[in-house]
Amino acid sequence: MQPVPNLFSYPRYWAECYGTAPFLPMSRKEMDKLGWDSCDVILVTGDAYVDHPSFGMAVIGRMLEAQGFRVGIIAQPDWSSKDDFMRLGKPNLFFGVTAGNMDSMINRYTSDKKLRHDDAYTPGDVGGKRPDRATLVYTQRCKEAFKEVPVVIGGIEASLRRIAHYDYWSETIRRSILLDAKADILIYGNAERPLVEVAHRIAAGETIETMQDIRGTAVIRKEPLPGWKGVDSSKLDQIGRIDPIMNPYMEGAPCSDDATETAPAAQEAQPVLVQPAKPKPWEKTYVKLPAFERVKEDKVLYAHASRILHHETNPGCARALSQAHGDRIVWVNPPAFPLETEEMDGVFGLPYQRVPHPAYGNEKIPAFEMIKTSVNIMRGCFGGCSFCSITEHEGRIIQSRSEESILKEIEDIRDKVPGFTGVISDLGGPTANMYKLRCKSPKAEQTCRRASCVWPTICPHMDTDHSPTINLYRKARDLKGIKKILIASGVRYDIAVEDPRYIKELAKYHVGGYLKIAPEHTEEGPLSKMMKPGMGSYYQFKELFDKYSKEAGKQQYLIPYFISAHPGTTDEDMINLALWVKENRFKLDQVQNFYPSPLANATTMYYTEKNPLNKVSRTGGDVFVAKGERRRRLHKALLRYHDPAGWPMIREALLAMGKGHLIGNGPGCLVPPEGRNERAASGKGLKPALTRHSNINHQRGNGAGSKATGGKPVGSQLHKGAANGKPAAQGEGKSAGQNAGKSKPAGKPAHKGKAPTRAGSAKPGAKPVTQGSKPAAKGNGAKRPAR
Repeated sequence: MQPVPNLFSYPRYWAECYGTAPFLPMSRKEMDKLGWDSCDVILVTGDAYVDHPSFGMAVIGRMLEAQGFRVGIIAQPDWSSKDDFMRLGKPNLFFGVTAGNMDSMINRYTSDKKLRHDDAYTPGDVGGKRPDRATLVYTQRCKEAFKEVPVVIGGIEASLRRIAHYDYWSETIRRSILLDAKADILIYGNAERPLVEVAHRIAAGETIETMQDIRGTAVIRKEPLPGWKGVDSSKLDQIGRIDPIMNPYMEGAPCSDDATETAPAAQEAQPVLVQPAKPKPWEKTYVKLPAFERVKEDKVLYAHASRILHHETNPGCARALSQAHGDRIVWVNPPAFPLETEEMDGVFGLPYQRVPHPAYGNEKIPAFEMIKTSVNIMRGCFGGCSFCSITEHEGRIIQSRSEESILKEIEDIRDKVPGFTGVISDLGGPTANMYKLRCKSPKAEQTCRRASCVWPTICPHMDTDHSPTINLYRKARDLKGIKKILIASGVRYDIAVEDPRYIKELAKYHVGGYLKIAPEHTEEGPLSKMMKPGMGSYYQFKELFDKYSKEAGKQQYLIPYFISAHPGTTDEDMINLALWVKENRFKLDQVQNFYPSPLANATTMYYTEKNPLNKVSRTGGDVFVAKGERRRRLHKALLRYHDPAGWPMIREALLAMGKGHLIGNGPGCLVPPEGRNERAASGKGLKPALTRHSNINHQRGNGAGSKATGGKPVGSQLHKGAANGKPAAQGEGKSAGQNAGKSKPAGKPAHKGKAPTRAGSAKPGAKPVTQGSKPAAKGNGAKRPAR
């Protein structure tokens, strides 16, 4: 990667004389105590303000403060008017807007588009404290409050909407959020590097119009940047030709046809001309994507555009992207270069208080409670799972902190966190075991366009030596006052089996009875669309894990996680998975139905029924997709084969598929035959609750009204056990696309040789099985989402 300015090398802004704030102010009263007459930057977020490095706004705020800027925070404002957006006055430089650590739509709705009533990032776990499409709403209110002040948008919600994208909730193709929100500039991915540059250039008097080429940003323009050459990819897989770099030594040049060679004539001496190095093919080059108007009407072109986007994610060789929206274009610059270890240490070493802002009093913020004793040791993921948004947001290159920085944070937790018990709930990140794993070839790392470094096989250039992680674990648990280091982040088992020493260390010291891993499925069809390894790696890992657990004298269990209704999953695939789950004596009380999040490869499959992992064409590459509420419910019910509520639907499907032999009480059967009590209760089922995304006329036409519910509201009749008009748990967590909220185990080992069950709650703030552990980055509850 080419050298870029260090994050902390910029001259500090004059306001550094005010020093460091105990907490970034959220009121004028706090500003007065600090002696501020105004803020240089005001950050608006949909989360409560927790001054902790797992919360995006705290990191961004402290990062800007370290540059000398006075930073204020408006957390979860009242969006009904502009008044709450004016509480800190007019910012001198710009507003920074984000929906928060999670996409606001995924935070508010289940994968069945039903309303959630909780929010792990809000005091008291109360839902509804942020609007739908929060980035868009907040930006418009900032513009109403102070029209002339630039608005910079970022975070996961903005990142995943930087170009035209499929919107699952409205089932439409929406424009880039830049156009809908009317923001001035969008920062995608981890924001530190581009945001620091933007802040200093605005402070120096520049306008957004002069900052159009900053890496990691997207802007609206009338035409491409001057001096950039275009590659037309607006037609189906017809990427414009890029001339190869000329070989300066002319190796392989054709030989002369003459049999004899004559001596060259004497030539006069000529001055030597030193030519500048020829630029690489991707430098100052942009790819022209199909226009918004075209991808809106043509699903195949949409799949093609998605494929191109995912090919341009490597900062070392990515080209800019240009997509027309009417008479304007959305210009997406190449991704920002990843942070070096020294910079990562600087970001995580900023003066965080590690607790929520005092304004919240004693109210609990579930997301904070889950991560307050955990440590983030790295960023990024080279797994490239198609349902996950980490690649689109954080990238494939692993950015790791130093051992010294991580150990110091553990000591800070030990010394500063009230009620600390000596247990660190997690040392991890998006994945538990990718710490300091990078490509062994710098040249390959710079030019590689693979979507995954480990699928379909592990790249030979990828380093799989877990020595840095093992050494870190050993040093961490040797610290004074530390009783145990737990690993709660998801373990990438296909990499772990390449270094059995890691599995031994993990099983012997760092598992609290249960270890979460994510096969996601057992069948090749869906696994190939997920970009996940086959079950061979799972069995290999399980064998080693069981062996080392036994050697350590421990009874420990693997808790596998699965996704139902993922693109590429047929009814037959789900039946085979259900039989595997039953054969292995798992009972999955909470199941994650596939959630199409913007820009993920799997979402493209869901919408277009084409496979963007391969060359897109109109005549092939079709993908089966389980669509419609009934089929998606069936796939989820199959994973919960033990739940009587799903038996009628499963029996009907099995009979229709000619698999009636799976209905019975034998060990090879999936569900029992219909019983007397079931027949007596048939016909008394209640209709689904009405939501803002439901077809109300259709539901009323099927009797879902006051008559069907005895005069009570439909929402209060969804399931037995619902109370106060709140639907019972739907068995769903947060987005598979954002790797948050798959099923959560909380069961205990069964006795008499029975296997453990998976139980618990899929709400974002629910406690995981290990004491004090946070959810895994591979999809368990309210993980700290990427910034």
